[in-house]
Amino acid sequence: MLGSAGVQRGPSIMAASTPKQVRCAIYTRKSTEHGLELEFNSLDAQREACEAYVRSQASQGWRVMARQYDDAAFSGGNLERPALRDLLGDIAAGKVDVVVVYKIDRLTRSLTDFAKLVELFDAHAVSFVAVTQQFNTTSSMGRLTLNVLLSFAQFERELSSERVRDKIAASRRKGRWTGGTVPLGYDAIDKNLMINPAEAETVRTIFSLYLEHKNYGRVIAELARRRIITKQRMTKNPRYNGGIAFRYGPLVHLLKNRIYIGEVHHDGKWYAGEHEPLLDRNLFDQAQALMPNLPPRRQVRSESGALLIGRLYDDRGNRMSPSFTNKNGVRYQFYVSSALLRGRKGECGTVGRIAARTIEDLVLTAVRPPHRSPLNSGDDPFPSRLCAAPAPSETMTDSDLIAGVERIVITATELRIALSSDQRSDEGLGIPPTETLPTVITIPWTGRPDSSAACLEPTPTVPDPALIHVIVRARLWVQMLETGEHDSVEILAEVAGLHPKVVRQSLRLAFLPPDITAAILEGRQPRSLSARAIPQTLPLGWRKQRKLLLGPTDA
Repeated sequence: MLGSAGVQRGPSIMAASTPKQVRCAIYTRKSTEHGLELEFNSLDAQREACEAYVRSQASQGWRVMARQYDDAAFSGGNLERPALRDLLGDIAAGKVDVVVVYKIDRLTRSLTDFAKLVELFDAHAVSFVAVTQQFNTTSSMGRLTLNVLLSFAQFERELSSERVRDKIAASRRKGRWTGGTVPLGYDAIDKNLMINPAEAETVRTIFSLYLEHKNYGRVIAELARRRIITKQRMTKNPRYNGGIAFRYGPLVHLLKNRIYIGEVHHDGKWYAGEHEPLLDRNLFDQAQALMPNLPPRRQVRSESGALLIGRLYDDRGNRMSPSFTNKNGVRYQFYVSSALLRGRKGECGTVGRIAARTIEDLVLTAVRPPHRSPLNSGDDPFPSRLCAAPAPSETMTDSDLIAGVERIVITATELRIALSSDQRSDEGLGIPPTETLPTVITIPWTGRPDSSAACLEPTPTVPDPALIHVIVRARLWVQMLETGEHDSVEILAEVAGLHPKVVRQSLRLAFLPPDITAAILEGRQPRSLSARAIPQTLPLGWRKQRKLLLGPTDA
């Protein structure tokens, strides 16, 4: 037995004397490009120290992998580093057993990122070693040591960032150029802005054209005719290389840029700069006086109340946005192609603009169920003297009908309306099972291609039946309460099959100002004023009601 056991132990002892090979990946990083041109730089020093440490562990089977993972001029504040990404990919592929770095902050300076890396290392049974900081990641004390070291590393990084920001702020306040996007008309030479004579003449030409035409669109068209483009740059991201035709954004930014009168910007303020002004201040001030002070475009779009906003396109794929104009005290609403808004008339579709009421009525007529009107009207549009709860299709507003429209394309001869699956369902519009709407509705129409006059024609008078319905119903309910036909709102609500709160909220519509009621009956109210748009509570005074429902301009 002993002999047999001895024979069996022999190979085990020999196997133990031959350590398992441990593949060691050395990772190095340097934050800046300074010194990289030297024959022996910081990356080389880090690698040499790591290789010496791996050789000291040769008895344990450690060996250096041939592949090098070096990140030159990359911050340790994030994980977006090419060599680190390659290293993590090899770890996931099972090609690495130990990650060796010179110091912990070479791998990362972020506690959050380090937690992610440790989780990845543990998942693939990979160890981590910093040759100048002895610790063991497999023990709780080792992890505590790591976290303490990383906390100081992160603090050092944040402190360095604050120093850099303070230095930039101090330099900008003194008027020094500290980097950034170099504007058209200047070149950055030795960290200073120097006038580029050819580009400076282009900038002066742009300001002169704006003072002459007093219109962004005309200036953009003229710049396109003269083949004047934005400043060309060489950047890592091709998106910011410039060299494109002027649009509204670049043009407005150039016209507002105070660098051209010798100022520099920092933290919302402008300071006298050290560089030479390119424009005369009087010329710059004249341009600023002509520029409209418009609210943010996002706010205009959200408050426009346009029914087809975000759904209407011309036949070249340009979105048609709501707009308006005032003529002789009358407000005309229309949709205009974004190509026209951006000064690209050549890219506009066959219909550049169209009256809002015209296109909206066409679309509403197309998507409304053909077998009933908006109120299911007959001889008596308000059955049971308006006390009965209306059917869903009877109370559907214009917004409800448009909600199921995905996209509308307008051409010179037809209108194509693409419906969503909800709008084509039987439930959405109360369509009988035998009736369905097609995926795309095509409507012929006789609009004039790119007609500017279409948007200036007064919109036709089309009353909103749903809005009229709720107002007449509210007046009848008030009459019933006054005559004693119903003793209370609760009894009226029970007869109508509605909640008393709904009845009380509806009664407010019986007390609208006479002029607003007349406008609703004649269809002269704003498109945005619908049954659902009226607030649940209204002020008592008619002046305040007008301001709330029509806005300050129309009140």
